[in-house]
Amino acid sequence: MTRRRALPWLEPTDSPASLPDPASALDEPNGLLAMGGALTPDWLLGAYRRGIFPWFSAGEPILWWSPDPRAVFEPAEFVVRRSLRQSIRNRGYETAVDRDFGAVIRACAAPRQPGGGTWITDPMVAAYETLHRLGWAHSFETWHEGMLVGGLYGVRVGGMFFGESMFSVARDGSKVALARLMDVARATGIALIDCQMPTPHLASLGARTMPRAEFLRRVSRHVAG
Repeated sequence: MTRRRALPWLEPTDSPASLPDPASALDEPNGLLAMGGALTPDWLLGAYRRGIFPWFSAGEPILWWSPDPRAVFEPAEFVVRRSLRQSIRNRGYETAVDRDFGAVIRACAAPRQPGGGTWITDPMVAAYETLHRLGWAHSFETWHEGMLVGGLYGVRVGGMFFGESMFSVARDGSKVALARLMDVARATGIALIDCQMPTPHLASLGARTMPRAEFLRRVSRHVAG
């Protein structure tokens, strides 16, 4: 049965612990859990530790989500396919971590088409730049001849990396940055990478879906790692 109910409204002065149980999220739209609250570090980190993330458009209140199923990457299972390996070797790309977080998030925020919108609003940019300065948010970047040509950003908590967005302006630019993330994940003990909502694009890169209940169990175990 599709679950429909009034969404809880959270005040900015509330504790992040007031976010509801993710199991109570709506079926349609998939995973919508609550609205309101704040984008402060304690709210964001408190949400991620419970498998919840913010996602909303300009003019909307903050919306909190925990969809079922969840899109994830298992770093230990990630395979660099032949075409991507050729791009890494032959296109003169250089990868970096946290060289220019601000440039990455702003590139991710740019509309994908002329006149299009973006969910990465100015308040979201400011919130994640704060997390970056505090050492929680990170960017994985692809550079070519001194120009940023692809990348992604997200938040690391323990053994979890919560991916937020990626962009590319050159062939395989975002995929090369993703491969760098996988290398870092395997080397530093990141056990699972959250990609939030399943999409055909993510599936083409090797992401798989995981039932929310299993995902939440993994988050609970890994965020303390």
